[in-house]
Amino acid sequence: MERIFDEKKVAACIAKSKYHSVLDTIDIDFYLTKYEKGEFVSSPFQTESLFQIVEQGSINIYIIRDDGTRYALSNGTTDYFLGDMDIFYPRSGDVYAEAAESLTCIAFSIDKNRETLLSNNRFLALICNSLSTKIGTMTTMEAVPASLTERVMSYMKYKCDYGVLKGIEQAAFHLHCSARQLQRVLNQSESAGLVKKIGKGTYKLCEME
Repeated sequence: MERIFDEKKVAACIAKSKYHSVLDTIDIDFYLTKYEKGEFVSSPFQTESLFQIVEQGSINIYIIRDDGTRYALSNGTTDYFLGDMDIFYPRSGDVYAEAAESLTCIAFSIDKNRETLLSNNRFLALICNSLSTKIGTMTTMEAVPASLTERVMSYMKYKCDYGVLKGIEQAAFHLHCSARQLQRVLNQSESAGLVKKIGKGTYKLCEME
C-alpha cells in the first residue's frame, strides 16, 4: 500500500467523489491509499482501522470460514465504502477485501476520528445506507464450491499464523475431513511444491515464505 498526503491530489480526488458534499463537512485529515492488484485492502491481520472510499479500480470482498470455505460478499467499485462496520464494531476476523486491479481510495483513520464521525448526521446517513445494502447482500451469499485441496490451501493461508499448519488432527476437525484425507492432501501438495513439511505434523504454505 502507498499513502499519498499531497493536499492538492487529495482535494482533487475528494472534489470528484460522489460524497464530496458530505466529506467537505468533516474536519479530519484525509489522504489517498493506492494498492496493486492482489494486495489486501482490508484484512483481519491489519492493526490500523481505516475508512476507505474506492475512487478508482475495484475490489473483491469475501469471508473465509474456519473450514477454509470462501463466501463471496460483493465486488466493490467506485464509491464503495470499506470500514463502515468498523466504526461501530470490532473488525471481523473473517472478512477480507482484495484489490482486483490497481486501486485508489480516499482514506482516514477511524480510531482518531470516531467521535467526529459519530457526531456528523449526514455522514451517518451514508453509513446506514451502505450497511443496509451489505446486510441485504449477505443474506443471499453462497459458498464458492471448492475441493478439499482448495479449502486446505485457504485454511493455511488465512487461518494459520504465517501459513503454518500445526497438528493434523486439529486441522482436520476444522476442515470437516478425516486426518487421513488431510494427510493425503498435504502429501500431494508437498509433491506439487505447494507446501513444505517443516516438522512432525507441521506444514508451511510455500507462497507465504
